[in-house]
Amino acid sequence: MSYEQEREYQTPYMVSVIDAYVYQTLQSVIGKEVVIETTRGSVRGKVKDVKPDHVVVEAKATPFFIRIQQIVWVMPN
Repeated sequence: MSYEQEREYQTPYMVSVIDAYVYQTLQSVIGKEVVIETTRGSVRGKVKDVKPDHVVVEAKATPFFIRIQQIVWVMPN
């Protein structure tokens, strides 16, 4: 293996799986109150922003950044 090939092989890179249905559901409730159940508990607040890997929920004037992979279910409030 050449130095170039070995260097490419050792370079770390990120792989992320997008849950398209959860992402689309979250986009449909931007600006609305929701309850989001995660693997660590629930968060109740307003959806402020949605990215392919996380959602921002504002609860009591505090932003929560929740990884989409950690979401169990979403319920409009």
